[in-house]
Amino acid sequence: MLVIISDLHLGDGTTAASIPASAFHLFAKRLRQDSHFASVRYGRYRPIEELDVILMGDIIDPLHSTKWLFPPKGREQYVNINGQDYIRITEEGEEGYVRPWSDPYDPLFAPKLLEVTRAIIEHNRAALEVMRKLASGEYIEFDLADENGKRDVNNPDKIPLKVRFHYMVGNHDWYYHLRGEAFDQIRREIIAAMGLSNPPAPFPYDLRKLDPNSPWERDEAPEIERLLRQYQVFCRHGDYFDAFNFNAERGRDQATLGDAFTMEVCNRYPEELRRKPDLNPEIVDNLRHITNVRPALATPLWISGQIKRLSDEHMITGMNERDLKKIWDDLSDKFINLKFVKSKDIPFKIDIVDKMQAAIKISKLISLETLDNLIYKIQNRRMFGGDGSFAIHALKEPAFLDDTARYIIYGHTHHQETIPLDYDEHGGNQIYFNSGTWHTYFDLARKNPREKKFVPYKALTYITFYKDDEHDDRRFETWSGAYA
Repeated sequence: MLVIISDLHLGDGTTAASIPASAFHLFAKRLRQDSHFASVRYGRYRPIEELDVILMGDIIDPLHSTKWLFPPKGREQYVNINGQDYIRITEEGEEGYVRPWSDPYDPLFAPKLLEVTRAIIEHNRAALEVMRKLASGEYIEFDLADENGKRDVNNPDKIPLKVRFHYMVGNHDWYYHLRGEAFDQIRREIIAAMGLSNPPAPFPYDLRKLDPNSPWERDEAPEIERLLRQYQVFCRHGDYFDAFNFNAERGRDQATLGDAFTMEVCNRYPEELRRKPDLNPEIVDNLRHITNVRPALATPLWISGQIKRLSDEHMITGMNERDLKKIWDDLSDKFINLKFVKSKDIPFKIDIVDKMQAAIKISKLISLETLDNLIYKIQNRRMFGGDGSFAIHALKEPAFLDDTARYIIYGHTHHQETIPLDYDEHGGNQIYFNSGTWHTYFDLARKNPREKKFVPYKALTYITFYKDDEHDDRRFETWSGAYA
């Protein structure tokens, strides 16, 4: 029995909230139930011996931490604002400046990553403990089978089932793909906290290249590759198809424009507001949820909606809506002028950097209301389709083309999908899945988007594959739930 999940985005609490430990208890309960179903085939009971879970990227999320904005631990400097001390945010070129796009082998990088990783582990300790107990065989056990292939419910002896967790990386946790002893040590702490089966070597990212001429080496992960062959599955996180979050020329051991925008604009905006002495703290608390907004294109609507609501409730004092928008605009300016961002600008070509520069300039020149109207038009054109489907890319996967995989799985978009790709009489069905997410959503209400109403809920998705001797004739099943 093989289970695939992705996009948990467990953070350290300094930005958007992680999905709570209750979701992990629900997952453990369903794993126990599914493993018992898989142990009965055509009425005969035989406990399964293997249950593997592939964590397919963006599991731990160091990117959504404001700790990167500050100097290394022990080297902080403080600024006093109206009698309140705040850690001073480092700026490009200053001593102690380290960001996700800094040189990974800068002496400051690994210690900062370790600091953030430890904070995430601590913040999600109760959730990760569920995984660790699953891995140690404490949550799932079977009755023994008698000579007639039935459960021997009277026998006090039980068979524990240890769940094996295998970690692959995506675009928010690619740091755990970096080589070197300092990163091995960080991985050891993750392995211990989560009960992983991975060795402390770089967690894998790409097990089979889409482009054989790409300059980076494919990863080798014998246990994961064995599972993919056994279940006729192929999976990758999916950020490969997102130019904003993957560098196709240099591979996964590189930061991207998405990293810089997330850190310097989305993460930093609430932190900057927190330092405005006249602002109500509830404004900051609300805006920390910025990374949970869906569809992603609706983020400016959500921000302006929050600002308008708080203004109408007279919770904004000392500043007006224009002042709050100016802070966002100034951070966008800083982002576009980063050396890292400028280095991605291709001369004599209209590229993603040029498009972002144009968008930021337009945003600065217009009001929140005008920006909202522009986004409404774009949203209506896209029919609120979110980030779009990656199914078209699955058709080009080598494992699809050579029939070594019947099932292609991506994550990244947070949008669960089951889409038929092909059928042939020899091999049967070929299907694309997106593994969705385990995350809190603030989803834009469709009735009247101009009201900027967002409905919060928590989503939880996973996909299960079965071997021939498991669960009668069932080959796969998907489960997607939401609760609030």
